[in-house]
Amino acid sequence: MGRREEQERARSAVTEVAPGVLRMELPIRMPGLGHVNMYALLDSDGAAVIDPGLPGPFAWRAVEDRLRRAGLRVRNVHTVLITHSHPDHFGGAARFQREAGSKIVAHSRFSLATSGAPAPEVSVDDLAAEQAQAEEEAAARDADEPWSGNTPWGGERPRPALRRRIQFRMMRWLGRRWLPEITDPVSHGDVVRLAGREMTALHTPGHTADHFCLHDPETGTLLAGDHVLPTITPHISGLSLTRDPLAAFFASLEEVAAIEGVRNVLPAHGHPFSDLRGRTVAIRRHHEERLSRVKEISHEIGRPATVTEFSRRLFRPRSWGSMAESETYAHLEHLRFAGEAERSVDPSGEPRFLAR
Repeated sequence: MGRREEQERARSAVTEVAPGVLRMELPIRMPGLGHVNMYALLDSDGAAVIDPGLPGPFAWRAVEDRLRRAGLRVRNVHTVLITHSHPDHFGGAARFQREAGSKIVAHSRFSLATSGAPAPEVSVDDLAAEQAQAEEEAAARDADEPWSGNTPWGGERPRPALRRRIQFRMMRWLGRRWLPEITDPVSHGDVVRLAGREMTALHTPGHTADHFCLHDPETGTLLAGDHVLPTITPHISGLSLTRDPLAAFFASLEEVAAIEGVRNVLPAHGHPFSDLRGRTVAIRRHHEERLSRVKEISHEIGRPATVTEFSRRLFRPRSWGSMAESETYAHLEHLRFAGEAERSVDPSGEPRFLAR
């Protein structure tokens, strides 16, 4: 299988993908992804941007370049919208807030916002000078990070790549300037005026608990974030504030699929596409096939099994690890809440599952 759309490297070209909406591809360095789409929505006051890439100087230079190609400057960006709390979507928001005074819009459940952070002694651009020393000390510091410790299924928490963990630490040490203050939280059904039109915020939990999409009924456009991607399915994590994240994902997939008149889907990764309903059906089918396979694995093992045991039969060896275990756990818990699996705890405290 060839490279998927979402894995393609960012191109510098700026394209108009809906009336008054520009697509700008920003480079990212994350497993399975080659770019994130930052959309600029133009109006008489300047522009709003959606999902301004990763934190750091490399990503920010790309943001400035794409804006310049569109005839814009940082100071023209009056609003930043963040579809969800992953760093490749909110990384540039705090810098827009500092340099342009931009309003920051995110769902009311956005979980990483902060305010009142002290200004650092040095600029974020100077972080690279300390990378070598940070690499040597990374293992010892992991014990103090949010990705350390055990998960509800007993394994290690999913961690960013070493390069990204180092960057997170450095930015935290420098006053956490990469985290935005959410000035304009939105909830499901709220109307936001962008590109001279009224658009509706839709809470779409699943990939994260705070994910939201924007529906523009005037042009038949859905700004979909990571909720509906063109060729890959978003990760559904077992580490979620949502009781059953897979059930929440199914429900919000159905909600966006039922919107009348959507002809243009603008995803956060990959190219725009038109068949929203067809894509939501395919994504759900993927997860339903995985649920069926989980049941088959349980029958093959023939006894209550750990999440790791399920995961290593569900995924290929190259995918083994915390991310695979996280998604496996989400599927097992979905079956349990549906009455199709039982959960017990062994003497060590590790949960085991038996699916019917």
